[in-house]
Amino acid sequence: MMTRLVDRVGIVTGGGGGIGTAVARRLVAEGARVVIADLFEAAAVCAAEPLGDNALPVQFDAADPQSVKAMVDRTVDHFGRLDILHNNAAMTDPDKSPQDTTAVDIPIGIWREILDVNLTGYLLGCKYAIPHMVAGGGGSIINTASNSGSAGDLARIAYGSSKAAIIGLTKYVATQHGRENIRCNSIAPGVVLTEALEKTVPGLKEIIHRHILTPEFGTPDDIAALVAFLASDEARYITGENISISGGGLVHQPHYADLLAFMQAKD
Repeated sequence: MMTRLVDRVGIVTGGGGGIGTAVARRLVAEGARVVIADLFEAAAVCAAEPLGDNALPVQFDAADPQSVKAMVDRTVDHFGRLDILHNNAAMTDPDKSPQDTTAVDIPIGIWREILDVNLTGYLLGCKYAIPHMVAGGGGSIINTASNSGSAGDLARIAYGSSKAAIIGLTKYVATQHGRENIRCNSIAPGVVLTEALEKTVPGLKEIIHRHILTPEFGTPDDIAALVAFLASDEARYITGENISISGGGLVHQPHYADLLAFMQAKD
């Protein structure tokens, strides 16, 4: 394992989930100390425990400005600085996410709640983190967008719209704070092999797999590797970009899967 992040301090929001936990683990492995921030305190504690003194669990609410500010302030108070922010929290409430449907059917309250967490929460993270990064000489912000921010779908209009807006937010932050040595990029995962995916609708995983170009789905560790790279000086000339990490899920013609199946059947 490389040690590109020695002496740096990072925050991973949504750090109690599969991707967030993998990112925190990778950042620590490369030398950083991290705050693992999550709405669910028990999940943050569980993710931080194996990392010892290099990780601090913090409960926070991405939709609450004062909670986000307190999370950032606690990071700096505890570790002395802030160099990396991975905005990764997202609305995953099992009672609310299924109501994220279409423009006609979505309750406006659900639309606002999802944007508050998925988009405004990222703005708040940047708002309160950037001054500390500037004071320390610079920093790297990595926002979790999604392929859903680049293409439409049959449901999840609020989720997809929030992810599209994150890509725009990323470009604005990169433009407005680049000369202060703040880099800001977004990453756009496709389907990632997590426990949640394994429990999804029967057959859905197989349908999606037909459309990726790599033999296997990506894992949280693949996402973590990209975040660690973007946080490091190796990515010093990359800012304002949205980087898809999806096994090529959106790079081909829409008939790819059907044509591939046809060709394989002929063989």
